[in-house]
Amino acid sequence: MSGKLIVKGKLRNYLWTPMILGFLMILVDAWVFLLDIRAGMVLAGFVFVYMVTILLMMIFSRPGLTSELISFATEYGQIQKELLKELELPHALLDESGKVIWMNTAFEKLVDRDKTFRKSITSIFPEINRDRLPKGEEVLDYDVTIADGEYQMRMKRIGLSDMALLSDMNETDEYDGYLIAVYLFDETALKLALKEVDNQSLVMGLIYIDNYEEAMESVEDIGRSLLSAFIDRQVNQYVSTIDGIVRKTEKDKYLVIMRKSALAKLKEDKFRLLEDVKNINMGNATAVTLSIGIGVDGLSYAQNSEFARNAIDVALGRGGDQAVVKSPSGILYYGGKSPEKGNNARVKARVKAQALAEIISTKEKVFVMGHRNGDVDSFGASVGIACACENLDKECHIVLNTVNPSLQPLVDLVRNGPDYKEGDIIDGQEALEIADGNTALVIVDVNRPSITECPDLIRRCKAVVVLDHHRAGAEIVENATLSYVEPYASSACEMVAEILQYIKDGLKLTDVVADSLYSGIVMDTQNFIARTGVRTFEAAAYLRRNGADVTRVRKMFRDDATDYRAKAEVTRHAEVYRKSYAISVCPSDNLKNPTVTAAQAANDLLNIGGIKASFVMVDYQGKIYISARAIDEVNVQIVMEKLGGGGHSNMAGAQLEGTTTDAAIVILKNTLDTMIKEGEI
Repeated sequence: MSGKLIVKGKLRNYLWTPMILGFLMILVDAWVFLLDIRAGMVLAGFVFVYMVTILLMMIFSRPGLTSELISFATEYGQIQKELLKELELPHALLDESGKVIWMNTAFEKLVDRDKTFRKSITSIFPEINRDRLPKGEEVLDYDVTIADGEYQMRMKRIGLSDMALLSDMNETDEYDGYLIAVYLFDETALKLALKEVDNQSLVMGLIYIDNYEEAMESVEDIGRSLLSAFIDRQVNQYVSTIDGIVRKTEKDKYLVIMRKSALAKLKEDKFRLLEDVKNINMGNATAVTLSIGIGVDGLSYAQNSEFARNAIDVALGRGGDQAVVKSPSGILYYGGKSPEKGNNARVKARVKAQALAEIISTKEKVFVMGHRNGDVDSFGASVGIACACENLDKECHIVLNTVNPSLQPLVDLVRNGPDYKEGDIIDGQEALEIADGNTALVIVDVNRPSITECPDLIRRCKAVVVLDHHRAGAEIVENATLSYVEPYASSACEMVAEILQYIKDGLKLTDVVADSLYSGIVMDTQNFIARTGVRTFEAAAYLRRNGADVTRVRKMFRDDATDYRAKAEVTRHAEVYRKSYAISVCPSDNLKNPTVTAAQAANDLLNIGGIKASFVMVDYQGKIYISARAIDEVNVQIVMEKLGGGGHSNMAGAQLEGTTTDAAIVILKNTLDTMIKEGEI
């Protein structure tokens, strides 16, 4: 700057107006001279005096005028500064990097000035980092907490060119620098009021007794009424402690209504009612288990009721003995420590088989698919459904995108079979091209649409059937025409083998179909030593009667030497964590299917005495795959759900991206420590 004040704008126009009028008067005087010389002389004298006076004023009065203007502007700026300083709204200015360079009195009362001045805004609000500062003309709002108060923080840029002192008078070079203005709006009282209103909102709950008939049958006649009364008393007492209302709608069903604040208490004690009811002993040989479904945060009471029904369906689909809380933001699970318990009645299988036959009969063609990177169980179940379609005289296509080495022997067996026709096995793209409105889709061995072989095919088909033995999670196939999810079943092949017995009277399986289904059961039960029940052996017996060859199946799935050595390495380097959990890493080099080898190695680790659960990791295709196995002491499914996976109580898995095996082991150990501390395992 030169130090000279250069006026501009309206003030400059005002100061130069007398001089401009003087020049106009000179022109007028020249015109008057042409009309009358004496009049021109008189006017010329006046113009001379006027111009001299104006020039003298501009020369000698300008410094005084400048001083007055600066004095006024300074006093005006001081008043503005004082008003801003004492403004009750907390306000601060940050530089371009986010450092605090100025704060008003209200802001100083909230923070320690000595510790925060000239420091990054992150030192005051950890959630506000440099990436969250405004980038352009945008105005950003964040919810922050400080000094036991809740505030809305508003941030926006202010250009320095707009803040120059005396900007209405001073001509400055353009400058694109900026500061960031921060305002804090106190919303503590508002948030407390909203929270109180939210806590008083209605929560709908449903409580079902999972095994009412079995529990009653295990008690003598005289004790049945007492057992039922004790269950009712336990449920009523538990709900009354949270100031809720409970009504028994059926002999094994209850309706619960409570406030949202009461739900927080239930979450805090991990739904203690589940354990309280299991501890009831009136001579019953079978422990009573409950399933609880809660609906919350719906837009209406009707939506909360719908959430509760969906939640109880999920709880039952996951095997019962757990609570499920559903809200618009997602699903939360509590309990679920007990292994799934099935029953020996096959009525449900018969009903589902008849419904499936009706759906297939009404469609022109059928697609059947399993999960992505299919295994023996999913493909074997697909072959079984294709057999059912053939017996119902319907065209059927198995959707299979890739064939991994562990599945190749079974695929070759099917393709080399006498009944195989070209086009029986197709990929997802081919299926999408020929699918139409008169097509049914059967999904086997998976109930999560995102991990099926072709998720787009689900939206293309009008009729969708789900047959699965995995516990249902937050993601399910919406609006399925028929859903048959039985977590107690050993495998999808077991479920399909049961269904085939009711599809059509006298249905005869070929050796290939029988071998395929038998292979799925053998692989998922680890040669009938895990997750087997009465119905598992009945299904196996049915398949043996229809030509399944045990020797042929065993020879198909023998390990090669490389896989065998890899499993030996897993066992040799296994770490026993907390004296109960075996953790190891499977080498993936030269393995045809590292994930399958890792799963088999996890099964082998359970043979070590004292091991409650095993976890084997393998680095494959840029992800860390975790195979978790247990016998009956730990529910590994809820452990894997913490890591974004899922599965069964004794057989589960998860995938971690963007990490290493060493880091994954640390994550797993921290998860186990947290769950043990909170009593979840």
